[in-house]
Amino acid sequence: MSKRVVLIIQARMGSSRLPGKSMMDLAGAPLVGRILERVKRCKRLDEIVLAIPRTERDQVLATLGREYGVTVFAGSENDLVDRYYSAALQTRADVVGRLPADNATPEPAEIDRIVEHHLALGRPGFSSNLSVIGDSGYPDGIGAEMFDFSLLEQARQRHVDPVQREHVHRNFFDYSVQQPVDASWCPISTVQCPAHFRRPDLVLDVNTQAQYEFMRALYEYLYPRNPDFHVTDIIRWYDEVYRRG
Repeated sequence: MSKRVVLIIQARMGSSRLPGKSMMDLAGAPLVGRILERVKRCKRLDEIVLAIPRTERDQVLATLGREYGVTVFAGSENDLVDRYYSAALQTRADVVGRLPADNATPEPAEIDRIVEHHLALGRPGFSSNLSVIGDSGYPDGIGAEMFDFSLLEQARQRHVDPVQREHVHRNFFDYSVQQPVDASWCPISTVQCPAHFRRPDLVLDVNTQAQYEFMRALYEYLYPRNPDFHVTDIIRWYDEVYRRG
């Protein structure tokens, strides 16, 4: 039987560094709306879930998710491991995809590629092209992470450290030190970025006001020209327009 792949997008209104960023405007729609618009073009996902905290202030995100036609799940605000586990359990996920809602330009084909790669491994583990692993060469923020539900279930029991509970990937892999948590328990895997957009220097996250202004400029330039713009369009804009002022 084929495995059921569910992409879970974590979003909240209470970001400590940039409160309310999830609803900030990008070319006429909220940031989270733009993310949902792009990931709905993925072909290898069985379901998309917008996973939000169970708070009154986050109800605006629940409304937005329903408007975009995706599943909405409300769970723990700070225990992301439990939020992911509960959302995955509810949607019967065999493989869980993780995409933070500060990555405003996910590339559908690259998410499909990491799904296909992960499924082809034939064993439980953690696969990612969300950020650089080793010399993978990916721009930061266009892919996703994939991990098996069985490992998420085990991580929920194994790891009680508050940092790990708040940062799901830290249960499997730490990007900052490029080290697996326990490779014998959870093997780590990645794919090589295609040469024509191999740009590990490019960071496409929205965590600060300056990063938001950058992303807003990107969307205002690219979206009217092509709503389905590709990462190669981003690179061209960055090199030929943005950096030249």
